[in-house]
Amino acid sequence: MTAQQGCELCLPQAAPVWTNGQFSVILVDDANYPGFCRVIWHDHIKEMSGLRGAERAALMDAVNQVELAQIEVLHPEKINLASLGNVVPHLHWHVIPRFLDDAHFPSPVWAGAVRATDPAILAARRALLPQLIAAIVRRLT
Repeated sequence: MTAQQGCELCLPQAAPVWTNGQFSVILVDDANYPGFCRVIWHDHIKEMSGLRGAERAALMDAVNQVELAQIEVLHPEKINLASLGNVVPHLHWHVIPRFLDDAHFPSPVWAGAVRATDPAILAARRALLPQLIAAIVRRLT
């Protein structure tokens, strides 16, 4: 793995849900968004164009499989996919399940909150995380 000193995504992340030699999938610790995942390319590459064709295909397939696992288990209204890298220029994808009652819907999760989601609903979604992890592992293995 090629790493860059000072890059927070080159450092060891939270225990991955799934990992191989090319990328890892982690659950993002965000109380308002249970099931929010990040797919992180291991090598310090800034843009998708820095990957070879087969690598790009593998990464995008992983993003797709995480999305499908979220749909299967969480039944969100929508999935948001984002690969920004403006703050951390290390190739990674955010895979974010969205719900009509989430704190920011219909705006991006990085916008200002427009409501508070009922804590009981968030707890019920968090209770599904073991199933989500199992679905991700099953789809990527």
